[in-house]
Amino acid sequence: MLRRLLIANRGEIAWRIMRTCRRLGIHSIAVYSEADRGALHVRGADEAICIGPAPARESYLDGDAVIRAARASRADAIHPGYGFLSENAAFAAACEAAGIRFVGPPASAIRAMGLKHEAKTIVSKAGVAVVPGYMGDDQADHVLIREAEQVGFPLLVKAVAGGGGKGMRVVRNAAELPEAIRGARGEAENAFGDGRLMLERFLERPRHIEVQVFGDGHGNCVHLFERECSVQRRYQKIIEESPSPFIKPATRAAMTTAAVRAAKAAGYVNAGTVEFIVSADGEFYFMEMNTRLQVEHPVTEAVTGLDLVEWQLLVASGERLPLAQDQLRQQGHAIEARIYSEDPRRGFLPSTGKIERFACPPQDAHWRVDRGVEDGDAISVYYDPMIAKVIASGPDRAAALATLKASLARTAVFGVTTNLALLREIAMHPQFAAGDVDTGFVDRELGGLTRHTPPAAESLMLAASLALDATVDASGNGDSDSPWARGDAWRITGSGRQAIGLRTPDFLQLRATRLAERIEIRQGNAGLAGSVVANGNDQYIVDAGSGPRDIELIRHGAQLQIIGAQTDEMTLAAAWPFDRSVEDADAHPASPLPGRVVDLRVKAGDTVARGDVLAVVEGMKMQHAIKAGRAGRIAKVLAHAGDLVDADTVLFDIESP
Repeated sequence: MLRRLLIANRGEIAWRIMRTCRRLGIHSIAVYSEADRGALHVRGADEAICIGPAPARESYLDGDAVIRAARASRADAIHPGYGFLSENAAFAAACEAAGIRFVGPPASAIRAMGLKHEAKTIVSKAGVAVVPGYMGDDQADHVLIREAEQVGFPLLVKAVAGGGGKGMRVVRNAAELPEAIRGARGEAENAFGDGRLMLERFLERPRHIEVQVFGDGHGNCVHLFERECSVQRRYQKIIEESPSPFIKPATRAAMTTAAVRAAKAAGYVNAGTVEFIVSADGEFYFMEMNTRLQVEHPVTEAVTGLDLVEWQLLVASGERLPLAQDQLRQQGHAIEARIYSEDPRRGFLPSTGKIERFACPPQDAHWRVDRGVEDGDAISVYYDPMIAKVIASGPDRAAALATLKASLARTAVFGVTTNLALLREIAMHPQFAAGDVDTGFVDRELGGLTRHTPPAAESLMLAASLALDATVDASGNGDSDSPWARGDAWRITGSGRQAIGLRTPDFLQLRATRLAERIEIRQGNAGLAGSVVANGNDQYIVDAGSGPRDIELIRHGAQLQIIGAQTDEMTLAAAWPFDRSVEDADAHPASPLPGRVVDLRVKAGDTVARGDVLAVVEGMKMQHAIKAGRAGRIAKVLAHAGDLVDADTVLFDIESP
């Protein structure tokens, strides 16, 4: 077994690998960029080495710096995690040349399966069906446009390297194709250093199902069953589960057999995932192979009872697979949900800042949280916005889903915007409950999934009670500027009618009166009366007129997460906010997120039409087009290519033509 392991990654996966190292008595060595100097994976490692500045290309993607760190720390092996260098064949070969074991497949297998077009050729020769498309070497725009006509619309423009939805565009007609090629190529070059593209027939309403495979250096190769990964946004998975609620036993047997055949065709060793796209009638086609451990590997661990990182380390040490195929069992059901620092209501724009508080239920046999942050840690513009994964399991899908719903309701992240509310809505959606989803489910249902649901009456009642408590607190601190001291009808006892502000996120202005446990609330002409009684630490009994109910509270300062029949997030606010005038957004296009300006398409004096792409800003490994909101003339360009900009930074002034 290995004795000293360098983990060439960061965040959640680095911390996850360290947990297995601790259990096995392996010395863990972290690497970090200057931006991650105080990160959780650095604090938790036995040893840590700085490898460069914040940008990933100058640190986590610098293979030479990683190998120098491995030599300096006397590491036996390097575990690349996922992302960064995990599917870089040149890096795997460099590790071998340096006499350091690479915890993953050999460089030859990464090369064979790492490029999607070459992988399809290999598996097709092995008898595995592939989706029709163009995978040629000629990458000229006019060739791609010509070949697209042969493939037919709709189609996918995809980067041949990498994964995670980067460098991918759906194109439904020929007019959309040139911009899709340009955008996908630029994104792929920035994410993977390889701008080559392929074309693939786009199947309507398909399923995305993958098979976990494992090979060793002794000729053994097994599958560890399948995972359903159809709940996606921007081609990135957000909820995964095993087993798939869709495929039948015969399809499962055929798909897992095909996955092992594909892995053997590539001479595969260590952990890998064969991904299939599955049509509504159950026909499946090879899509790609990820030559690394997957983000969603805990789902497989939950239904097999295995530690896949331990298996990786055993295989990297030269040992045989611990179990043969007939010894592996898929038991129970597991569902994983990824928590991202992003705003689904604003097109999933990444959110940066400090994690002020991360609250979740205690872990047990049916609930697990894998995360890369603790309270006080920063979410940086430089890296992927995933901050944690929550995994629920049970004897069947209904039990696992019930655990997922209850635990997501009691998970809160304060300090940055997250997709937690979206995950809760998906978990409660009847189509998801029925297992009736496909890769377009989130896009089709996004309006409903992100709609603003008015707070429950019990939530308003508890929030009003807490606001009245804050009013009393403010009255005794001598702070005449406190917003709670400005409510009209103020009383030092707090028993008068008070003005209360709540952001839900819409602003609500209420008036509340409390006498002992009884509270009355008025909003305009509407009224609500009931009672709030504390029932232990952050537990309340609230009666909003329909009988008493148990309510749970998670609080961070003025921010509240109230858990009852539904989960409501709200913030106590000043009762009398004022509106600030803003400039016309259409005339002053701004960056929707912090990032780097990677492309400027216009200059001062140019005439533009509404919808024209003016610039491209890259942040958190994704590219975002800045478009003109109106027709006109570019009066000023307020940024240069390469500039780092904050969210809401105005980039252009557009004047009437």
